[in-house]
Amino acid sequence: MLDLAVMSMFGFSGYAALLAVAPLWVVRGGSTAAGAGLVNGVLLAATVLTQLAVPRALATWGTGRVLVTGLLLLGLPAPAYLLSDELGWVLGLSAVRGAGFGILTVVGSTVVAQLVPVSRRGAAIGVYGLSVAVPNLLLLPGSVPIVDRWGFAPVFWMGALPLLGVPAVVRLMPALSDARRGRPIQVEEGARPSARAVLRIVPPTVVLFSVTMAGGALLTFSPQLAQPRTAALVLLIFGVAAALSRWLAGSVADRFGGQRFLAPILTCAAAAMAVCAWAVAREQDLPLVAAATVLGVCYGALQNLTLVVAFAAVEPPHLAAASAGWNIGFDAGTGLGSVLAGALAATYSFPVSLATLAALCLLAVPVALVALPGAGTDLVPARPSR
Repeated sequence: MLDLAVMSMFGFSGYAALLAVAPLWVVRGGSTAAGAGLVNGVLLAATVLTQLAVPRALATWGTGRVLVTGLLLLGLPAPAYLLSDELGWVLGLSAVRGAGFGILTVVGSTVVAQLVPVSRRGAAIGVYGLSVAVPNLLLLPGSVPIVDRWGFAPVFWMGALPLLGVPAVVRLMPALSDARRGRPIQVEEGARPSARAVLRIVPPTVVLFSVTMAGGALLTFSPQLAQPRTAALVLLIFGVAAALSRWLAGSVADRFGGQRFLAPILTCAAAAMAVCAWAVAREQDLPLVAAATVLGVCYGALQNLTLVVAFAAVEPPHLAAASAGWNIGFDAGTGLGSVLAGALAATYSFPVSLATLAALCLLAVPVALVALPGAGTDLVPARPSR
C-alpha cells in the first residue's frame, strides 16, 4: 500500500499542479472564459475515453506496463506547455495528459478494492483518497500564488512529477499477490460485465457526476471568481474539507453502508453551490469561502460513498469495470462542469453558471434515492469480527 500511495501522490501531483493554472495560461494567450473551460474539458474527455479501455488493457498488458505508460503520458508533456500559450497547442497536450490520468485513476482504485476485505473497503478507500488528496491540498492552492509571484514555468515543471512515480510502480508489482491463495491478484479477469451489472453502477455514478460538475467548476474558475488570496484560500479549504470528509466517510460506509447518505449530502452540495453563486454576484469573500468549505465536505464524502456503493453492486471480477464507471463519472463531471461553467460565464456571468450547476445537483437527488441490489454483495458490509 505504501508504494501505491507514493505512486499515486506523484501521479496526482502532476494533475493537481496544472488544474487551475493551465486555464490561466490560455487566458494569458488571449482565450476567453469558454476557451479556458475547454482546457480541463479536453483533459478530462481524454481521461474518460481512456478509462473505458483500461480494464481490457490491464487484462492484455498487465498492471505494471499500463501504470508506467500512464505516468509517462501524464508527466512528459507538462513542461511542453511553455512552448506556446495558443489554445490548440494547450488542448493537444491536455488530451495526452488526460489519457495518462485516465490510466492512473482506474488502476489505483481497483487495486485498493482487490487488496482489502469487503468489510474494510470503505476505510481503505478513505485512506487511499487521503493519500491522493495531499497533492490537491498542496499544489492546487499553491499553484496560483506561485504563478502570481514567479510565473508559469515552475508550475509546468511540477507537472512532470508523475515521472518520479515509476520506481514505485516497479516496487509495487511483487506486492500485488494474494498470500492466502498463493497466486497473483487479477485486477481484471477479462469477463465483461453484464447489462444488469452496468445498470447497478449507474445511480452512484450519476450522483458523483453531478457533484463533481459543481466541484470542477469551482476548482477551474476560482482564480477568476475572486482575488488571488481569496482564490488560493478557496482552493485550500475546499481541498482540506474534501480530503478529510473522504477519509472519515470510509468508516461510516463500512458500518452503515453508503446508499442512505447520498441524497441528503447531494442536497447539501446543491445548497452550498447556490451560496457560492450568490457570494460571487455580491463579491462577498467570507460567504464564498464558507460555501466552498461545505461543498468540499459534500464533494469528498460523496467520492467515498459512491465508490463503496459501486463496488458493492458488482461481483469481484467486475471491480475494474466498477472502478472505470466511477472514475468516468468523476472525470466527466469535472470536465463537463468546467466546460459548461465557462460557456455560461462567457454568455451570461459566473453567478449564472454556478447557480445552474447547483440546480443540476438538485435534479440528480432522485437518482440518489435509487438503490439497486448488488450481485451477491450487500450494500451494508458486515462488521469484521475481532
